[in-house]
Amino acid sequence: MYTNVAVVNQSRASTCLDTLGPCDKNCAPQCQAKYGPSVQVKCTNGKCTCLYQCRPSKVCYGGAGFCSEDCDRNCCNMNCAKKYLAGHGSCLTLVNINLCECEYSC
Repeated sequence: MYTNVAVVNQSRASTCLDTLGPCDKNCAPQCQAKYGPSVQVKCTNGKCTCLYQCRPSKVCYGGAGFCSEDCDRNCCNMNCAKKYLAGHGSCLTLVNINLCECEYSC
């Protein structure tokens, strides 16, 4: 028997959801085929909803200019946060160049 479920906050939770279509006898097999045996199956407003563990975010790297006396580590970190979603940064010295390197979820 299926029950109703509230919408999962995907930005903060490690649970994701996917609505596959009408809730019928094929709902559970469809969810299991797509997300594996650990998937939770719910009927929400007559729709087949699969709740599954979100995949971890991939980490990407980028740049936000240079670090200097005018733009230290905190400035670099702030620039990365502005430029990239969930970005943070640090200063990285290569040879004689002080770069602002950003790390972010992609």
